[in-house]
Amino acid sequence: MNPKMRNALKRNAVGYIFLSPWLLGLIGLSAIPILASLYFSFTRYDMLTAPDWIGIENYRAMFDDQKWRNSMKVTLTYVFLGVPLQLIFALSIAIMLNRGIRGLRIYRAIYYVPSLFGGSVAVALLWRQLFGGEGLVNLLLRQIGLQGYNWIASPDTALYTLIVLKVWQFGAPMVIFLAALKQVPTELYEASRIDGAGKWRQFSRITLPLITPIVFFNLVMQTIQAFQAFTPAYIVSRGSGGPLDSTLFYTLYLYQKGFTHFQMGYAASMAWLLLIVIAFVTALIFLSARKWVYYQE
Repeated sequence: MNPKMRNALKRNAVGYIFLSPWLLGLIGLSAIPILASLYFSFTRYDMLTAPDWIGIENYRAMFDDQKWRNSMKVTLTYVFLGVPLQLIFALSIAIMLNRGIRGLRIYRAIYYVPSLFGGSVAVALLWRQLFGGEGLVNLLLRQIGLQGYNWIASPDTALYTLIVLKVWQFGAPMVIFLAALKQVPTELYEASRIDGAGKWRQFSRITLPLITPIVFFNLVMQTIQAFQAFTPAYIVSRGSGGPLDSTLFYTLYLYQKGFTHFQMGYAASMAWLLLIVIAFVTALIFLSARKWVYYQE
């Protein structure tokens, strides 16, 4: 080793020592398990016996699995309905708060609270109680003379209660939208008012184009999170994905295959396919961004 390299290693030795826990964690807790799951996805493995190499059989079996196809349909419905509705609602609340109302910090904190408990068991349990047969929603409906309904026990409405939960957890994108709205130059609004532009025209021609980078960011982040949703479906359906598999999220079916049926090889292949789907959808969003995301120079 030449003297320059030896001196460089000595100077950086302390840095490498401090980095070593993170590097060991990355290798031992992330890299090795990820590579192992890739190997297991090509095997028949039940965690009790040695894995048996079967090639792409797990991936082929998925497309013949009716429950797998249904879980994909449920998840895509949840993502493509829940995410846009959540972002629209978050942006609407952010615009309202951006008007400089009194007690803005208090309202911002209150609206953000649901997002702090986004994937918690407590919120999912609360949601199950709210939309159950004797829940608060039905109690309020009876007060105004309407017939109650067991929302989470019906295959026609169970998934939509989870979508409402997704929309309700709008706090994180709302705070980001609010920060973006405060960066829009007020001179543009003043100039547009002089030209006779109304509120809607100001929003569509000034506000929305200038915050499209933030819309893009929130869209990517919330889409990835929605694909990974697990706790709401698990708690509300008590782990079954019912009624009639109407809340059988992809991640919930993956959990059932891996930890209920002990088909760990099949579950690993499902996980890798989910990664591919998320990467594909994210890539589509990035490609489409060229047409609608506006960056100020």
